[in-house]
Amino acid sequence: MPPRHLYVHVPFCARRCAYCDFSIAVRRTTPVDEYLGALRTELGMVAREMNIEHPRDWTLDTLYLGGGTPSQLGQGIPRLFDIVGHKSILAPEAEVTIEANPEDVTPANAESWRRAGANRISLGSQSFDAAVLTWMHRAHSVDQIGVAVKTARDAGFEDISLDLIFALPHALNRDWKRDLDAAIDLDPSHISLYGLTVEPKTPLHRWRARGEVREAGEDAYATEFLLAHSTLAAAGYEHYEVSNFAKPGRHSRHNSAYWSGASYTGIGPSAHSFDGSRRWWNVSPYAEWVDRLTHDSSPVADLEVLDEENLSNEQVYLGLRSTIGVRVDADEIAELQPWVDKGWAAFSDVATQDYARQAAPEWGAPQERLSRRRSSGGALHPGAASATTVSPAASKSQLTLTPAGWLLLDELAASLTWIRSRSYV
Repeated sequence: MPPRHLYVHVPFCARRCAYCDFSIAVRRTTPVDEYLGALRTELGMVAREMNIEHPRDWTLDTLYLGGGTPSQLGQGIPRLFDIVGHKSILAPEAEVTIEANPEDVTPANAESWRRAGANRISLGSQSFDAAVLTWMHRAHSVDQIGVAVKTARDAGFEDISLDLIFALPHALNRDWKRDLDAAIDLDPSHISLYGLTVEPKTPLHRWRARGEVREAGEDAYATEFLLAHSTLAAAGYEHYEVSNFAKPGRHSRHNSAYWSGASYTGIGPSAHSFDGSRRWWNVSPYAEWVDRLTHDSSPVADLEVLDEENLSNEQVYLGLRSTIGVRVDADEIAELQPWVDKGWAAFSDVATQDYARQAAPEWGAPQERLSRRRSSGGALHPGAASATTVSPAASKSQLTLTPAGWLLLDELAASLTWIRSRSYV
């Protein structure tokens, strides 16, 4: 059966943000016709490989336009949907997302996107501090964020997500709580939060090398993460994945498919695909992607086949980063009980997986925040946090991380994969 989730990478940006290392193509004028022509060719190749003879042979539950900045296509987005519609059909309740910059959300664009079938919009707002937006090299103003939200709603978008970046350099004096409150005041259905990281070959990396920027410390990162958890939980948002919060029933279905290990297809420069045991990805440079497709050559750059251990490790990491969690057996419960005792994790019955009521807002309280530093003995120090346990005698249980545990996601996932790796020896 063809994957029911399609990702389309639209690489264009008007400028490169200070922190960005994504596969993008900075263009003063977006080459809409060239891009859509290459995309049509690639989608045709993909459909032939999957033996798609008619659109009804391929039903999509989610369609996601990411980037880059898909909204740079403007009125080209309905044409993109038309291309996809020649090879697939949307399920009756399909989720169709467009990533957009606030300055691109004009009434004409928003109305055409909605008429074409988009029903969810993700806005790259990043901050409600004007000085921070300038520092990030963002093109929009603070006021344009609110205007974009209203414009999208007026066009019929009920599902609106905002992106915010936290753990900024202390020297910027950004008020994180103020940013959170400003986002909540706009009443989006979804909020995504990303901690600032310094990636090679970015302006931010160069600034740090010259001593012009100093990153936020681990304690500041933890404090802001837990403040976001408590603030958004109090406002009615469910913290359903390490970086994502949503009103009830408004989880990102497309991204949730990734975290649950579902198969998906990706098209466009640098796009990844996964069929349950193999992962492959396209070349990243836009010009190379276009050139290959112009000459009817595959844009795929490489492929990896995942063995049983690799798949198990991925399932652990993806499961732990969301409230999906990971199923554990009685022997593992005994080994993982210290995580619960330290406030990093919780167990629930597989049948209920009732994590939402376990992730209490008090985990974000300053006096209970997590210190991510290691002691001289290598132990990790969590703040106090309540947790639900189940009897080790239970044959199966679901393990989920608390917000404090999410701050240690990489370490805890590595620990659980090590525990499970012993069965492969």
